[in-house]
Amino acid sequence: MKFTLSVAMSPLDQLTGLARTAEECGFAAIALPDSLFYSEQVSAAYPYTPDGSRMWNAETPWADPLIAAAAMGAVTSRLRFYTSVLKLGPRNPVLLARQLASVATLTGDRFGLGIGLGWAPEEFEWCGAPYAKRGARVDEAIEVLRLILGGGMVEHHGEFFDFDRLQMSPAPARPVPIYIGGHTEAALRRAARVGDGWASAMMTLDELRTTIDRLAELRASYDRSEVPFEIQAVCVDRFGVSGYREQAKVGVTDAIVVPWLFDGHGFDADLRTKQDSIRKFADEVIGEF
Repeated sequence: MKFTLSVAMSPLDQLTGLARTAEECGFAAIALPDSLFYSEQVSAAYPYTPDGSRMWNAETPWADPLIAAAAMGAVTSRLRFYTSVLKLGPRNPVLLARQLASVATLTGDRFGLGIGLGWAPEEFEWCGAPYAKRGARVDEAIEVLRLILGGGMVEHHGEFFDFDRLQMSPAPARPVPIYIGGHTEAALRRAARVGDGWASAMMTLDELRTTIDRLAELRASYDRSEVPFEIQAVCVDRFGVSGYREQAKVGVTDAIVVPWLFDGHGFDADLRTKQDSIRKFADEVIGEF
């Protein structure tokens, strides 16, 4: 099992320090969250809390995850970075392809793209993207990203995106892996059909077991059972060495963790406190795997 450090809602001036410490302590990757803006009112419920409320407010710090990855990549040499997850629905994939190629190149191909549709209609509409048909639009956006990032002169003529021959250079030296987030049946089908992995939000071990089993069924139906596939999980009820071994047993390959929360510190804890928690987690857990 691999371990990924989540830096969600951390002050931006802590990010490079957290990355250095994570690399020193044996973490495999940094998970980078995404939020475009905080709208005062939203017309949809947040899907990952029991009451639909957001876990952050207008003052909560967010970095653009691609810029954050480039900054942290500059102060590390081994650590990987991936979005968990970037909201693809509101974004134009042609512009995003330029950004992804840049961050992949600048980090030495240590970047992976975790994507979700996005849940807030305001993020779509205020960024100029339709909320309607968002699933089909994201499916086509994934095609566009892989086409452009594959390098060379390419063109695309689809329902949502249309362009003549173009090329973006340099293309990544290796394909950027795409991890699909979401808990719905449609999201699981998308992950099984076109993803290099699946990313969970907060789930119990029993929920993870059921979902991972369903992904295995779907991947078999698409004849993709033998294709390498990551399971990136945020498990809310199994911790410590025994807990992560339970997660691995049900199929989790990459545990996303926030060590300072385990020690009773908040997202806004100071950098030294977070670094101490990272080192403690590495000593007590990562060293056993």
